[in-house]
Amino acid sequence: MSMKKFTGFTLIETMVAITILSLAVVGPLFTASRAITAAQGARYELTASYLAQEGIEYVRAMRDNEYLAAYAAGGSISSNAWNNFLSGSDGSSITQCRTTTCTLDPVLAPAGMCTGPAGSGCSLQPCSGNSCTPLYLASGVYTQQNLSGSVKTVFTRTVQAVDVSANDKRIVSTVAWSFHGIPYAVTVTDHLTPWQ
Repeated sequence: MSMKKFTGFTLIETMVAITILSLAVVGPLFTASRAITAAQGARYELTASYLAQEGIEYVRAMRDNEYLAAYAAGGSISSNAWNNFLSGSDGSSITQCRTTTCTLDPVLAPAGMCTGPAGSGCSLQPCSGNSCTPLYLASGVYTQQNLSGSVKTVFTRTVQAVDVSANDKRIVSTVAWSFHGIPYAVTVTDHLTPWQ
């Protein structure tokens, strides 16, 4: 009886070859997927840092505009401007943000240009309840308003003024978001004092 010789791949050899080929393809795909996720996370963090810094710069501009208004009016510039910035009755003060967190919407009124009562159509407004509304992206500008054609973002920005002393206020601007179910936040702080 003669034995036949098979000259092909056995089932085990084929399975090993498929496993090696799968690892060679899946490894780079997994790495590319993780790199894309990391890049998107970094983009969110960078955007959040800019939005938080914008909160600080906006409040600083409010203070500076109070000094310009006091200079134009004459009198005791330093004390009038600082007091108006801290506890004035119009929307150009940070009164409402000293006791609660506020949202910031620079689209509503430029810094120092809100002459109505605090919280009515001005850029700094107290958060309603325990939550602040998320930001929308409308024509390349982040706003609290859900305008026509705007897109709701993952970001929520809050601004709060903390009393350190009579002549020192710590401004805390925080931007929070969630990415893949994990909460993140960027906080920027600055101290504002009277100019003179």
